[in-house]
Amino acid sequence: MDKFINNHEFMDEVFDNRRDAKQAGEIGDAILAARSLRLTDVAVEMEGEMEACYKRIQRFLKAVDPRTVLWRLYQEDAEFVIGDPTEIERPQAWKTEYVGTLKDGKTKGFWAMVLATPYRGRAIPCGLITYSSKTIAQNADSRNQNHFRAFEGLKDLLGERPLVLDREFSYLELMCNMLAEQINWVIRLNLRANPPKFYDEEGKTMALTISPGETVIHNHLWYMGKVQVNLIGTWGRGFTEPMWVITNLEANRGLQIYFARMKIDETFRDLKSLLGMTKLMNKQQIYMEKMLALLLLTFTIGLLVGEELRDFLYGEPISPQEQVSGKERIPGSPALKKSMKWKRYSGLFVLLKQKWSVSSDQRSLVLHAALSSFLALVQHPVRTFV
Repeated sequence: MDKFINNHEFMDEVFDNRRDAKQAGEIGDAILAARSLRLTDVAVEMEGEMEACYKRIQRFLKAVDPRTVLWRLYQEDAEFVIGDPTEIERPQAWKTEYVGTLKDGKTKGFWAMVLATPYRGRAIPCGLITYSSKTIAQNADSRNQNHFRAFEGLKDLLGERPLVLDREFSYLELMCNMLAEQINWVIRLNLRANPPKFYDEEGKTMALTISPGETVIHNHLWYMGKVQVNLIGTWGRGFTEPMWVITNLEANRGLQIYFARMKIDETFRDLKSLLGMTKLMNKQQIYMEKMLALLLLTFTIGLLVGEELRDFLYGEPISPQEQVSGKERIPGSPALKKSMKWKRYSGLFVLLKQKWSVSSDQRSLVLHAALSSFLALVQHPVRTFV
């Protein structure tokens, strides 16, 4: 994979300043080579003395803000937008100003809230914020206010598209806020602790009951007596518990959208296991966020190149409806047919982890196709009012 991608060609399409694009591309190349976000690891993979490269990265982070550039990856034709936080553990960061404690109340770390649009079984990031128990205390705000802050930059882009969220966003204040901002939503309901109450149009409490293999719909319920929602529950075979989805859309459509929600958790898994997101070590939050945004840009480039490479080597990925035996899913299995090989893995995994070989001409074709996909992603049509 070494030197396979020239990140500069891609960064040149999203950074307005060519010098900034060149530096971002250089750092992006080094991130892919190091598979780490630790500045010393990245600096080692850059050309020149390590100390000089380290200072070059720091100067770039002071002068340039990749967080604003990241919004250019928003896909205007996406059916929905995903929002999800991930925990980033920093167990040794006792003196880092933005590091607090995670849900267990013991582990040091912070949350990265990423907004993304679905893409071929993964997600393409387009926005981010970070927060922790310590920053919440310092700023006298709350987890909920940080969620609102993340969605603030998105609401003008959403239009009719729903925001698709998981169980930690199943709370009244958020739904009231989205209702006021006229944002459509699809949220998986959290019934594990202090389950919310629902009331029908006559004000009677509605019990949520469902049997295995059943799908139940309740329209026009009042969530906590405050927000009118449609509710749908389904209990699929092989699952130990049902899944309930609340939405201000038609119930069946809400469930369909939630099932189509691409696996952002697997995107985080790629970021952590393949690109070393957990090795982030910046002392100041602003530089940490800038470095994280640069990682997300680099991840997107690697994903697009990897998808084109995977398609070139093995054909297009299978659809979720196609059945694949357990043996066919095991890399290196003797029974594995070439046409099925690696189709359930992300393009980034194929690019970074699989052994493959392509000629110079084939490499050019793959990169040209990936760059075309990237251009289609970032060069949005200009809106007119004619």
